[in-house]
Amino acid sequence: MADAVVLVSGGAAVTPYTDPERAAGSGLAAGNTMTALRAHLLDRGIRVFTAPARIGAGEVSEDVGWQGFGDVPVVLPAEVTINAVGRVDDAGVALAGFLRRLAADEGVSRVDLVGHSMGGLFSRAAIRELGDGGPRVERLVTLGTPWDGSVLGDFLDGEVSEGDAHGDPATLQIFAEARPYAQANSEGAADEVSRRFLRGWNQAQAGVLDGIPVTAIGAGYFAAATDPVQLWPHDGLVSMTSGRADEVPAAVLPHVDRHAFPDHVHSIFFAEAFGLPWERARTWDPEVFAVVDAALGR
Repeated sequence: MADAVVLVSGGAAVTPYTDPERAAGSGLAAGNTMTALRAHLLDRGIRVFTAPARIGAGEVSEDVGWQGFGDVPVVLPAEVTINAVGRVDDAGVALAGFLRRLAADEGVSRVDLVGHSMGGLFSRAAIRELGDGGPRVERLVTLGTPWDGSVLGDFLDGEVSEGDAHGDPATLQIFAEARPYAQANSEGAADEVSRRFLRGWNQAQAGVLDGIPVTAIGAGYFAAATDPVQLWPHDGLVSMTSGRADEVPAAVLPHVDRHAFPDHVHSIFFAEAFGLPWERARTWDPEVFAVVDAALGR
């Protein structure tokens, strides 16, 4: 069994470094992605850390945005902090450095990774980067990770269009906000969550997950149509098919357990935007936590 669980947040997320005893002193203790899941794991007596992440390069000392945090007791250097709007492989280098730091400073020799959204991609890149030089990754759990593309990436890449929304107001709203959001925030991330990019990237990752059991959890609250399956149903950012890694070849993903939550959205941002309780978001729902517990053998 792993010595610890590391939670890895996704694209455009701001997350403080936390350890089992220390977290942000004000606001959401582990940021608006991982606070509830971290609390659940701690309540079960599990040693859990969150990898620091921010929008752009640098350190994480606070998040002044929506449902942010402050008074972070431990601020780690920029080189082990994920740029959550940057390129996937660069994030993998930072995360691998963070894991090596845990090995050196906290005695962590075996680790389970739980990644939300692009955090699953960052985790896969870090596993490749670690090779044999760092803590051993025992298991990987992905929550809404775009294994095979995303709503935002595929729309920006022209793989899906407004016509594929079939008039669904929520999906059209997401499309309308995608391009200005990416232009304002992305430093490479938006270009690397399309199906076109990830299918090539996945091929280059063949062998990385050999011997590592993976649990892939998808969702599809938005289900106004059934075609194309590249889009429908989706959780606001990732299709059910992509989140479950349904079409990822066995050479890339040899050991996988797939789960679906049809009534869930991608994050509390989407829950808030569409008038849903936060518990309908992937990293805030006790039913999802039960799947994570089982996946980690806890």
